[in-house]
Amino acid sequence: QVVLVESGGGLVPPGGSLRLSCAASGSIASFYTMGWYRQAPGKQRELVAVFSSGSGIVYADSVKGRFTISRDNAKNTVYLQMNSLKPEDTAVYYCNRATLQGLPLGAWGQGTQVTVSS
Repeated sequence: QVVLVESGGGLVPPGGSLRLSCAASGSIASFYTMGWYRQAPGKQRELVAVFSSGSGIVYADSVKGRFTISRDNAKNTVYLQMNSLKPEDTAVYYCNRATLQGLPLGAWGQGTQVTVSS
């Protein structure tokens, strides 16, 4: 079973940037779709972005134009570049295998905390 470990979170001021990484313990080449999700305090976990090999990329409306998802199968890593961060982006961010529709498929990891605050 492939284990996913998120990293790269931290505290940044509004307008700042962070790059999150999702490192897999094994090959992700066979994982057709990978996604990033987030869960803010008191809210349900929500989809942020999905990357489907051959089917493209989908972003949540709230992050379009600010976040970029990418994957490097050679490094077994998925990334989330986050620019122009807003306080409402504060959440724990998770990665996971996903369906084409963005439904998560695997077990959740510990996630990485992103806090946007001045």
